[in-house]
Amino acid sequence: MTSSKSDAGGNQTISDVFILVGFSYLKELQILLFVVLLFIYLLTLTGNLLVILLIKLNPSLHTPMYFFLVNLSASEICFTSSVVPQLLAHLLVEEKTISIAACAAGLYVFAIMGLTQCCLLTAMAYDRYVAICHPLHYTTTMSGRACALLVGAAWAAGISVEVPLIMWIFSLPFCGSNRIPHFFCNFSPLLNMACADTSQIKAVGPMLTVMFTLCPFLLILLSYVRIISAILKLPSAEGRRKAFSTCSSHLTVVTVSYVMAIITYLVPKSGSTTKNDLLISLLNTIVSPLLNPIIYTLRNKEVKGALRKTVQKSIFSHHWRN
Repeated sequence: MTSSKSDAGGNQTISDVFILVGFSYLKELQILLFVVLLFIYLLTLTGNLLVILLIKLNPSLHTPMYFFLVNLSASEICFTSSVVPQLLAHLLVEEKTISIAACAAGLYVFAIMGLTQCCLLTAMAYDRYVAICHPLHYTTTMSGRACALLVGAAWAAGISVEVPLIMWIFSLPFCGSNRIPHFFCNFSPLLNMACADTSQIKAVGPMLTVMFTLCPFLLILLSYVRIISAILKLPSAEGRRKAFSTCSSHLTVVTVSYVMAIITYLVPKSGSTTKNDLLISLLNTIVSPLLNPIIYTLRNKEVKGALRKTVQKSIFSHHWRN
C-alpha cells in the first residue's frame, strides 16, 4: 500500500488501496459462499437477460410497460454486477485488496443504479395508472417520446444526485487503517475512514437518500390508491380481476424492492452487529435482481406467452433445419 504521513498526527494517509475484510471471518466456508453466490449471480444474469431478449424478440411486448421493464432489468444487471464479481474474486483469495479508483467506480454504479431503479418503478406505476384510470388517453399520454423522457429522467436523476455526492466523498483524504469492514465500498465505512470533517456529508447524504427514495415511493403509493379506487368501481368481478392482474407483477416487485431498502437503510443499526449488516447488505444486493425477472416471468401471462412462443419457434426452427 502506498501511503504518506499526514501533517497532523501519526496517522497514515491512504493513497493506493483498500482491503475489503468482508466475509473473512467465515474462513474455509468462504468457498461454500462462493459457490452459492456464483449460482445466484449466474441465475440473475440469465433471468434478466432472458426478460430483455423476450421483449426484444416479441412485437406483442413492445409496449411502454415492457420498455420500462427492459431498462429495469438492465439496471438490475449493472447493480448486482457492481458488487458480486468483486466479492466472488475476494472469496477465493486471502488478500482482498481493491484500488481506490475501482472502489469509487463500483460505488458510482451501485448508487446510481439503486436510485435509477426507484425512479423506473415510479414510471412503471404511472404507466399502470394511465392504463387503468385513463385508458382512452393511454396511447397519447404514454407515447414513445413520453416513455423515453421518463426513462431519461430516471437515469438522469440517479447520475445527477449520486455523482456529486461520491465525488465529494473521494475528494476527502483517507487515513488510518485501510481495512474496510465490508465486502464492497459503501458510504458509511468510507466516511468513517476520512480524516477530515464529514459532518456536512453525513447530513446531506442520508437526506438525499431518503428524499429520492421516499418521494418515488409516495408517488407509487398515490398511483396505486387511484388505481385500486378505479378497479373497485368496475362493474364486473372479471373486469376487476383482469385490471388487477396487469398490476400484480409490478406491485410485487415494488414491495420486494422497498422492503429490502427499508431493512438496509432505515432500520436503526444500534443493536445490529457487523455480521448482520453484511448479511442485510448481501441480501439487498442479490434478492431484488434475482426475484424481479422470476416475478415478471411467473406472474405475467404476456411474458409467459412470449416465452412459450419463443421456445416453440426455436424448437420448430431446429427441427426444420434438421
